[in-house]
Amino acid sequence: MRQNRLRELWKSGGAALNGWLAIPNSFSAETMAHQGWDSLTIDLQHGVVDYQALIPMLQAISTTPTVPVVRVPWLEPGILMKTLDAGAYGVICPMVNTREDAQKLVAYTHYAPRGTRSFGPVRALLYGGADYPQHANDTIVSFAMIETAQALDNLDAILSVEGLDAIYIGPSDLSLALGCTPTFDDVDPKAAEAIDHILERAKAHGIVAGIHNGTPEKALERIAKGFQFVTVSSDARLMAAGAQQVVAKMRTRPTPAASGGY
Repeated sequence: MRQNRLRELWKSGGAALNGWLAIPNSFSAETMAHQGWDSLTIDLQHGVVDYQALIPMLQAISTTPTVPVVRVPWLEPGILMKTLDAGAYGVICPMVNTREDAQKLVAYTHYAPRGTRSFGPVRALLYGGADYPQHANDTIVSFAMIETAQALDNLDAILSVEGLDAIYIGPSDLSLALGCTPTFDDVDPKAAEAIDHILERAKAHGIVAGIHNGTPEKALERIAKGFQFVTVSSDARLMAAGAQQVVAKMRTRPTPAASGGY
């Protein structure tokens, strides 16, 4: 079976640089995949991507060594299993708030006897290899999102669930849950304290910690603290930022002569 480079990176003590895909287009996904990201996450929760768009995006990512990850809309067995059957090598599940939620996530993403995942890896066999069924349980990565006050209260119980590989912090939702301003990087002190606490407890349980970032500078800072999976921005935000820079530079040039133009 094709190896999961995320697991290889983490085993060596390294951190993975993750890109984020909110645009439902295979060409933009392919373009992002060729830029050197360790992994790319297709966002089915807040992106404008549906399952029909997901498949060609996964196929596009497959033209590179980039690891395909999907954030599902919710903790629901059908979409988790369909996403893995489509060839995702990692799944990020939002709003995991209790130990029971984490146990369900592990069960839905693992074949028996370790879980209840239904068998039907229709595209995963093509991407992962003919021996996918024998090795999927030890290859796929499952992330539980920690982003609510309830999840903080149950943090150690969640982190102690056998088979959970990683957690992923959504700073905006976590900030909102704590009565703070929703943002990625310059979070309020209460949210910053919670993020540090989550990281500390994840390390204590031997669980990989991931987090969303707005800038490379913040991602590097968080890697230095011990995060091993850092997302920087998204395809839509990066496209908008690049376009804004071009337009801003063009608008500062001298006004064209009457006979000319842009």
